Amino acid sequence: METLINCPVCSGTKFKPFLSCKDHTVSHETFTIVQCEVCGFRFTSPRPDEKAIGKYYESDEYISHSGTSRGIVNKIYGMVRNYTIGQKVQLINKVSGSKSQVSRNILDIGCGTGEFLNASKQDGWIGWGIEPSEKAREYAVSNYGIAPFPTLWDLPSPSKKGENGELFSIITMWHVLEHIHQLDKTIEQINKILVEDGTLIIAVPNCNSFDAEKYGAQWAAYDVPRHIYHFTKKDIEKLFARFNFKLVEVLPMKFDSYYVSLLSETYKTGKPNLAVGFFSGLKSNLNAGKNNGYSSHIYILKKK
Repeated sequence: METLINCPVCSGTKFKPFLSCKDHTVSHETFTIVQCEVCGFRFTSPRPDEKAIGKYYESDEYISHSGTSRGIVNKIYGMVRNYTIGQKVQLINKVSGSKSQVSRNILDIGCGTGEFLNASKQDGWIGWGIEPSEKAREYAVSNYGIAPFPTLWDLPSPSKKGENGELFSIITMWHVLEHIHQLDKTIEQINKILVEDGTLIIAVPNCNSFDAEKYGAQWAAYDVPRHIYHFTKKDIEKLFARFNFKLVEVLPMKFDSYYVSLLSETYKTGKPNLAVGFFSGLKSNLNAGKNNGYSSHIYILKKK
């Protein structure tokens, strides 16, 4: 286990306990989320280090690595994912710039089993992927002919001409940033391989949302210890400003509130309750404007 001595957002050194959460997916261990006393950022600490974290993903129920549709929650997730993938492709088309060859290069960090990259490829994009899970990479290869790299640093060296590697006009991280141990190093590398007018798209849960407040330690999007950071809009803006990125737009992920509420209700009561989960998700969306945003947000960032 490793304990952070500096806040990942502001480098502060004073933290207070915020919440103790159980790993409901794999280990059933309890982990602590702390809060920075300087900027308020919340993160899991202590946490498994990079060598140890892999075992906490070893579950057939972890859908982004296995593509499983077992169980009512995963069936619902799978159906919604098929719809939202189309929305994501529409989004990258909307934010893309010129029609040059470079502009059609997209990198999906944490591409999982490859569904989004496959949809992007069918829409004319040249898709590259990063995925640490060997099982997920094998699935992407066998089902979509997509061969993700294990890490960001396994990509060919970037070249503006594309001769020794690729620069990307769009880089996406769909519910990935909250998993990454080497946060600063990763964002620095993203800056290097993103074209000057490129776009970084990040989706993360919002720990200030109505459903987060309702379910507390049973909020499924805390997902300790796999989620090691717990972001708000303020955190994203401040973190990426350090790397010369400007936040230009925030979009809601309205389906997430239903999925997260259903899963949270299961953690809370021990069994899925579709009706209660649905109405909790609906209430979260309806209260998003009054409170502190949706269950998850998409952040559109540009280099300054």
